[in-house]
Amino acid sequence: MLLSIHAAATWLMFGVILVVQRVHYPLFRYVRTADYEDFQAAHMRRITWIVGPAMTVELATAGWIVWAPPPGVPPWMGWAGLALVLAIWGTTGLVQVPLHAHLTDGFDATAHRHLVVTNWLRTAAWALRAGLVLWMLGHGLAP
Repeated sequence: MLLSIHAAATWLMFGVILVVQRVHYPLFRYVRTADYEDFQAAHMRRITWIVGPAMTVELATAGWIVWAPPPGVPPWMGWAGLALVLAIWGTTGLVQVPLHAHLTDGFDATAHRHLVVTNWLRTAAWALRAGLVLWMLGHGLAP
């Protein structure tokens, strides 16, 4: 059950980050200047309701997997997954959140470009996590 909840949270976030990276963030530059501050504030408020709970569940279950690895899941998998989750949280808090906060003052092409480029780190980390979670499921659910 733990592994299934963890996988669901990870795969939800992998899907979200792909849509954000490939669709949503690139579209920021097309928002009218007069509407941009309201748009950015609304984006931050609305996306938090999706990513906040999913990221929290993912972090909690990643820690739980390290603390009590499911049968068949090698401990290194749990540690690798937790390291990736911590990297994601780190870049989110130290890079993406401050850039979004800066963008609430209005569109800034340099900040926007930095947001898109640095978000590839989270996209790559979630892609690795998605693969790792599948591997964990293969080990944890194997007979």
